[in-house]
Amino acid sequence: MTRGVWFGAAAYTLWGLFPLYWTQIESIPALQIIAHRIAWSFIVLIVLMVATRRWRDNAARESGLLLVSIRPYALAAVLIGINWFLYVWGVNHGLVVGTSLGYFITPLVNVLLGVAVLRESLRRAQWLAVAIATSGVAYLSIAHGSVPWISLALALTFGTYGLVKKRAPLSAANGLTLETGILFLPAVAFLLAVELAGAGAFVHAGARITLLLAGAGVVTTIPLLLFATAARAIPLSVLGILQYISPTIQFFLGVFLYHEPFTRSQLAGFGLVWTALTVFAIDGAVAHARPAILDEGEF
Repeated sequence: MTRGVWFGAAAYTLWGLFPLYWTQIESIPALQIIAHRIAWSFIVLIVLMVATRRWRDNAARESGLLLVSIRPYALAAVLIGINWFLYVWGVNHGLVVGTSLGYFITPLVNVLLGVAVLRESLRRAQWLAVAIATSGVAYLSIAHGSVPWISLALALTFGTYGLVKKRAPLSAANGLTLETGILFLPAVAFLLAVELAGAGAFVHAGARITLLLAGAGVVTTIPLLLFATAARAIPLSVLGILQYISPTIQFFLGVFLYHEPFTRSQLAGFGLVWTALTVFAIDGAVAHARPAILDEGEF
């Protein structure tokens, strides 16, 4: 489980730093960026599959699962495609704080799905943390003055994606390759249509933009592989705790680097969410330390 926690923490840290990358190509339409993310991610994964014998062995071993795996991975592909689009659109429209709120809400979705669907149990302190975080999110929604649709959409799509990946049968690498493969042809068709219409950015927008669009494959693939591995190794509720890493980094980038407005009422709401994270962290540390203490007592 410790290995899964580290993979999850690494994935969320990289995702938290994503605004630094996407704002470099904010002049490009979000849908075009997402099409490049999908296409180049699939290419990167295929190269890795061919270059790594262990991944080829996994593919051969899991080939019998392929036919029964299409449905969950098709759903995962749609969910992650929508999530990518909303996130890039939000970041490139000056809504980094708003997107961070979405990923602050996502752990609540993960925890609730873990309890409702996977029958995972929560300790009292974890329930308390969920209640505090829920009140913080509700306060932020009221202070916002309207329903924060992009935040809620990001939370629901990525939370459900985590559940689908948790129950999916293939290994992390093969599953992600199948997901991007499902979206590859539609993405390439869209890029060809844009190119024929004379609106394509690739090659035409300069070497820097072209390299950044192509690099989206590597940038996208690494944290997704880490996340997929973590989702299969640790409980969904623990994954929900780690989720707070990403929006916290995004929040600080939005406020201190991109100078987005942040009011006192927002500070109060975020404070409640951060309090919930603290409760989660302390409870998790105590729970993991207790077995070690019991083991020492046996001697």
